[in-house]
Amino acid sequence: MRPRTLDEFVGQEHIVGEGRLLRRAIQKDQLSSVIFAGPPGTGKTTLARIIANTTKSHFITLNAVLSGVADLREAIEQAKTYRDMYGRKTILFIDEVHRWNKSQQDALLPWIENGTAILIGATTENPFFEVNRALLSRSRVFVLKQLTRDDLFRVAQMTLGDKERGYGLYTVEFEEGALEHLVDTADGDARSLLNALELAVETSTPQWPPPEGSKIFVSMSAAEESIQRRAVLYDKDGDYHFDTISAFIKSVRGSDPDASLYWLARMVYAGEDPDFILRRLLILASEDIGLADPQAINVVSACALAFDRVGLPEGQFHLAQATLYCALAPKSNSTLGYFDALQAVQSEQAEVPDHLKDANRDKAAFGHGEGYQYPHAYRDHWVAQQYLPASLAGKLFYFPSQIGFEGTRRAEVLVRREAQLAVLPSDIENESSSQSLVWSKEGESRTRWRIRSEFSATERLLAIRKAVFDFVLPAPVDNILITDPRLGFYAMEAIRRSSEGKVFAVLNDESARMQLENLSKAITEILQPEILLYDECNNGSEGPKKISAFLEEAQPAFILVCEVERIPLSVIETLAFQAKQAASKTARFFAFDIDASRSSMLSGALSAVANLGKEETKFLERLREFELERQGGPTYAAKPHTQQNRSNWRDVLHPHFPEAILESITLNGAFTRPIDDEELAQWLDPGTAYGKVFRSIFNQKDIKMMEGIVQRYNRSPSWPIFVSLYELRL
Repeated sequence: MRPRTLDEFVGQEHIVGEGRLLRRAIQKDQLSSVIFAGPPGTGKTTLARIIANTTKSHFITLNAVLSGVADLREAIEQAKTYRDMYGRKTILFIDEVHRWNKSQQDALLPWIENGTAILIGATTENPFFEVNRALLSRSRVFVLKQLTRDDLFRVAQMTLGDKERGYGLYTVEFEEGALEHLVDTADGDARSLLNALELAVETSTPQWPPPEGSKIFVSMSAAEESIQRRAVLYDKDGDYHFDTISAFIKSVRGSDPDASLYWLARMVYAGEDPDFILRRLLILASEDIGLADPQAINVVSACALAFDRVGLPEGQFHLAQATLYCALAPKSNSTLGYFDALQAVQSEQAEVPDHLKDANRDKAAFGHGEGYQYPHAYRDHWVAQQYLPASLAGKLFYFPSQIGFEGTRRAEVLVRREAQLAVLPSDIENESSSQSLVWSKEGESRTRWRIRSEFSATERLLAIRKAVFDFVLPAPVDNILITDPRLGFYAMEAIRRSSEGKVFAVLNDESARMQLENLSKAITEILQPEILLYDECNNGSEGPKKISAFLEEAQPAFILVCEVERIPLSVIETLAFQAKQAASKTARFFAFDIDASRSSMLSGALSAVANLGKEETKFLERLREFELERQGGPTYAAKPHTQQNRSNWRDVLHPHFPEAILESITLNGAFTRPIDDEELAQWLDPGTAYGKVFRSIFNQKDIKMMEGIVQRYNRSPSWPIFVSLYELRL
C-alpha cells in the first residue's frame, strides 16, 4: 500500500500540498539535494520512491545501516557513468543517513558539491545534530510530522477499498470501536497501522485468502490482539529521548503534576533508564526549586537511593514520589546567579580582599585576615562588611524569590543588601585612602576601624531611612517623586512602601540607575520605577518635561529630597520650578539631611544607660558640653559637602514659594552600635582630633568611669540618630 504518486500520498500537506515547493520540484523533476527528517511511518522513504517513480534521473538506493564507503564508491561510479555516457543526473537516496559516521558522510561531500549526485537523505533523528553540517549546508531540510488521526483513517480506508493491493475485493466490517482502536494505538505511524490492519483482517477469516466478495468481520478482541501496545516513539539516543525528557522537565518546572506523571510514565513505558530520570530530577531540585524548598534535593536523593535498593517494578512508586514532590514544590531559579558570578570570574580575576585572606600564614607580615569581622560576634550573627573584591563591589548575582523558605529570608536579604550598597566613602570614619601593601600595626588598626565603621554606617542608614519614611508615611497607592544620592537606597523604600503606586527617582548617574534597576528586580510585585539622572535635569534636555509629565499625570502625594545637601542645586532648582507649575497637583515637599553633629555624640548614646550614679551623670553632662562645643562626637565624621550645597538649597526654594513656610522637624531614631575596647581607645588617643581635646579636659579617673559606662552600654547598645527634616507645604 505504499503510495506510488503524490496524489496517493497521505499527510504532510505543509510540504507536499498543492503549490508547495517540494511538490513543484518533484513534478518538474528539478529536485536539489534534500533531507527528510521525521518519526517512523510518516512517509520519508515513500517520498523518495515517489521521486524515483517520477524523475528521469538515474535513482540509486542505499541503506546507511547496511552500506559503507565501498558501496558509496560504487554508487558514485554509476552516477559518473550515467552522467558521462547518457547525460543523466543521478539521485542517491540514503535511508537512515544519520547512521553514517562523520568520515562516511564526508566521503559524500565532493560528489554532491560537483553535481555528480543529488542527495535524498532520510533520518528519524534531528539532522542538525546527527548530519554533517557541511552536508546540511548543501541540502534543504524538510521536517515530516506524525500523521494525524484523520490521516490514518484515510490510509485505512484506502487500504480497505484498494482492489489491487488492499482488501477491496472483500467486504471488511469492524466491531464498533475496533478500527478506531487500531488508528489510535498506531499513534501517527502509518506503517504500524498497516501492519496491525493486515494482522487483524487476515486472522479474522478461517482461511486466507477467502473467496472474492466474502465478508470479513473484525472484532474488538481481534483488533486489540493485532496491536496490543501503543507504538511509543522513543529512542534513548535520539530526538524522541531528548524531546520527552524535555517535556517531562518542563512539566515539573511548570508545577503540573498531571503532565509530569504522564511524561514520566511515557519514559518508563518506553524503557528509559530510571537513573537518567532521577539524575535529571536531582538537577531540577537545585536549578528550578533551589532555596524555595531546600528539602527537594533530599527527597529526590532519598527516592533515588530507595529505587537502587528496590528496582522495578516497585521502584516506580519512588519515581512517582520524586516527580510529584518536585512538581508540587515552590519554584525558584535563584541558583542561576552562580553563572553570573562565573561570567564575572571569566571576565576579571579580582584580588582577594586582605581581610578575607588566610590569616594563618601571612598575618604577621602583611596583615592578611586583619580587619575581618566574625559574624557570630554580632547581633543576628551578621555584620556588614565587603566580601567581594573591590572591583566588583555592588555587583548583584543573587535575586531571592518570594516563594517557600527563600521567601522567608528575602526581606532581610534585600534590606541588608540595600543598606550595605548605600554606604559611601564619606560615611566611613577615619577611612584609609588607599590599600597598603606593607603591613604595619597602625594600618591594622585603621583596617579594623574601617570594617566596624562600615557596619555602623549600614545600621545607621537603615535607621535614618526608617525614621524618614515612618514620618512621611506613604500609603500603598501613593505616587512619589524622590531624589536619591545613595544609588537607589531611599528609592527602594519608596518603591516598597508605595507598592501599588508609581515612583519617579532622580539618581546620581548611570551606575545608580543600573543598581536601582537590579535591586528593584527582586521586588517583582511592584511597578518598576521611572528613573532620571542628575545630568538629564538641565533645561536643555527632556528631563524637565518628564518631571512635569509625572507631576501632572501621577499627582504624587509628595516630593522627597533625600540628604538634600548631597543633591546638586541645579536638580533642586528644576524640581522647585516644576513643583511650582504643578503646585495644585502636589501637596507636600520634603527635604532632609542627617544631623551629623548630634548623631556622632558619644554622650547621647551613653546617657541612655540605666541606673547611672551621680558622678556618672555629672561626667556625661560634662562630656555633652564638650561635644556640643566641639560640634560633634567621635563617630560619623562625615566629610563636609561643598559650601554651595551646604547653605544655598533653601534659597533656591524661596523664589518659587515666597509665601510658603519651611518648617523644620527633628526626627529621632536609633541603631545597634556596640563599642569595643580598641575602638574606645582609638577615639581617646591623643593623636586624634577628638582624643587630643578630650585628654586636655578629662583625667584618667574620668576615662576609667567612661570605660565602666561603655561596658554597661554594650549589654544593649543603641546609638541615637537625628535627622533634620524640612517640610514645605505647597
